[in-house]
Amino acid sequence: MTVRVRLAPSPTGTLHIGTARTALFNWLFARKKNGKFLIRIEDTDKERSKSEFTDNILKGLQWLGLDWDQSPILQSKRIKDHRLAIKYLLDKGLAYRCYTTEEELEKMREKQISNNQAPRYDNRHRDLSPEQELKFINEKRSSVIRFRIDDYESIQWNDLVRGKMNWLGKDLGGDMVISRRAESNEIGDPLYNLVVVVDDSYMEITHVIRGEDHIANTAKQLLLYKALNLNPPIFAHTPLILNTDGKKLSKRDGVTSIEDFKAMGYTPEALANYMTLLGWSPEEENRERFTINEASNFFSLDRVNKAGAKFNWEKLNWLNSQVIHEWEPEKLFKEIEPIMLKKGLKLPEKEWCVDLAELIGPSLTLINDCIDETKVFFEEPHLEKDAIDQLSLEGAKECLKLLLEELSKSPWDGLNKNDAKQLINNVVKNRNIKKGLIMKSLRAALLGSLTGPDLLSSWALLARIKKDQIRIKRVL
Repeated sequence: MTVRVRLAPSPTGTLHIGTARTALFNWLFARKKNGKFLIRIEDTDKERSKSEFTDNILKGLQWLGLDWDQSPILQSKRIKDHRLAIKYLLDKGLAYRCYTTEEELEKMREKQISNNQAPRYDNRHRDLSPEQELKFINEKRSSVIRFRIDDYESIQWNDLVRGKMNWLGKDLGGDMVISRRAESNEIGDPLYNLVVVVDDSYMEITHVIRGEDHIANTAKQLLLYKALNLNPPIFAHTPLILNTDGKKLSKRDGVTSIEDFKAMGYTPEALANYMTLLGWSPEEENRERFTINEASNFFSLDRVNKAGAKFNWEKLNWLNSQVIHEWEPEKLFKEIEPIMLKKGLKLPEKEWCVDLAELIGPSLTLINDCIDETKVFFEEPHLEKDAIDQLSLEGAKECLKLLLEELSKSPWDGLNKNDAKQLINNVVKNRNIKKGLIMKSLRAALLGSLTGPDLLSSWALLARIKKDQIRIKRVL
């Protein structure tokens, strides 16, 4: 058997991290099993589905490094097959038209709630006589189509994450609506549980890997597989992604879409790595860093946790910093250049920019941190309190004057780190100045603070764009 799995997102919003994690688990499983990873766009919600969301989802998956093995299927193109399946169920007496109005349903729910009962449809139109049905038709009532669910039927499956699962029909909320409201002789728009079964069968899906919030849907869908004489796939229900309070991660928590993570400066490598660890762990203890291609060699569903996975920003940030710190300066500059240009910074020649990237690289956690880390090279820095205190020390400004005198002896065009070191050593040796005093005072003058990037490298960069002497002179 060739493993065939799918991601079936609804294009009613941007790619959510939960959907992306589901995609990743499916992709890893398919690649481990030498199977196929497919995509079906569930765009049957005509009012909310938009092509720009489809584009966002597909581009987001590609950004994360995921590919698929066939062109994505649009669910809306298969509505004829969905309606044929509903007609089959009607003809077999396994489904029926329900004429209950929305007002009647609301009154039913209110009564159940007042009696401390779980809201469910009471199946009141399951066995209408021809005369009763004709009466509703003459009243111009529209109808939904419901699938009959036996309250006492046991629904069982072996879940690859949760083990043996057992549901009773009475726990599914009454007979299930499988098509929206329409005129009495029409079949309305088919609904989720029906179309998923028909399309997964059509696509020959062997394994359905999705979030635990679909467990009740799985019980309903297994009944539809049986009624339609279709072979069901194997199911695996993964844990939800939780916020720090242990609740399902939602838009209220702020950043949830892949687009948001990208805009914040996270790398696809780190985000994919982290999502793999959300609810799954490799056999090799304490291993946290790997590429998704590496993970595909040892991924298995039996190591997926049942408990919810709490989102940990610190771990994601650490992974992101590790990725950035391993980049070559050329690669880092390629990533930060568009961010800096968008900020309106006027960049010198590429060689200078690559050297700047090499300097700030070790201090970056997010790619976007480049703006704060490089600001001091493009704007005259404000003197922080520690810098003011340093420059107020006895001999601080005098040693900077001596350094300027030393600089005037030679043109020092293209000052590099070694040149900077030699200049300071000359002043220390010839003028009997303490090295600590001159180093700290120079840092205060050039960078406006006693903390920051390597001083000599920073000085060399500022000298190459002729800003070093100006900054030293301004504090004297």
